[in-house]
Amino acid sequence: MTGHPSDPSGALDPRDTATLPATPAEDPQPSWWHRGHPVFAALTGFFAGLVFVVVVPGAYAAVLAALMDYEAAEELFPFVLVTLAVPIALLVHPLTRRFARYMLLGIFSTALVVGGVAALVLWLLVSRG
Repeated sequence: MTGHPSDPSGALDPRDTATLPATPAEDPQPSWWHRGHPVFAALTGFFAGLVFVVVVPGAYAAVLAALMDYEAAEELFPFVLVTLAVPIALLVHPLTRRFARYMLLGIFSTALVVGGVAALVLWLLVSRG
């Protein structure tokens, strides 16, 4: 048999095998890590939400601080909430709905944990001070 494993007749030209799917031995990625896996959307959505909470406000504040004075940046910072339109818009399309649900779960759970830890630290500092 001289052709590709997906061609049982063996009649394929070896130069045409570049367009065929790779065999498991030739595939550089693990076979279990693909977008069709049922956990893929949940994990990527949750961690995208976590990154969204951490990176987006920080980057927005850095851009505002670089472009304008402190008072103007402070007044414009609440507009970072407009970026929540991204996961809400992802909820509309059926193909991205599951990803968006987990992204919102990641956003809200991260915000809840950060707020809870900040409240606990503030309470400890005030009660011991």
